[in-house]
Amino acid sequence: MDLRKGARPVNAVRSFVARRKRAEEGFTLIELMVVVLIIAILIAIAIPQFLGARQRAEDRAAQSSLRNALTAAKTAYTDQQSYLNADPAGLLAIEPSLTYQAGASTGFKNVSVNISDVVAGDHQVWSAAALSKSGTCFWIKDVATGGGAGTFYDTGATCTGAAAAAAAQPQW
Repeated sequence: MDLRKGARPVNAVRSFVARRKRAEEGFTLIELMVVVLIIAILIAIAIPQFLGARQRAEDRAAQSSLRNALTAAKTAYTDQQSYLNADPAGLLAIEPSLTYQAGASTGFKNVSVNISDVVAGDHQVWSAAALSKSGTCFWIKDVATGGGAGTFYDTGATCTGAAAAAAAQPQW
């Protein structure tokens, strides 16, 4: 009998194959179905959470645009103590990352602007609206002087600065 290494290669291969067959085990169909069920449950939980987070992010983008527009409007206000120059053209010169218009907002970067009065002709009320991608219209209004001075927020169906002038909530 030859005891050198590799002297019986055929028997060594057969022995290896026999060991692999005995050690070969798999998952049962029930085990695989349990794993699929667990993954399905996790997906069912995750998808609504993701969609909710997406809508909140879209709403926050519109609200952020309105806050940036208000900052630009207050910058214009400080020059003349009036919102007279906080119109679409004046705001564009101060904050060019947004678009401004007197008509209805069509997107979160498109801000509808309105200037109105506390007392006739004083131009002390500035209001704006922006439409989020989720379809919600957000309003912001700043009253610079008078007993009702302050910044007010709301949401509504009509997405114009003129409609935002009716906003009277302390927060969104």
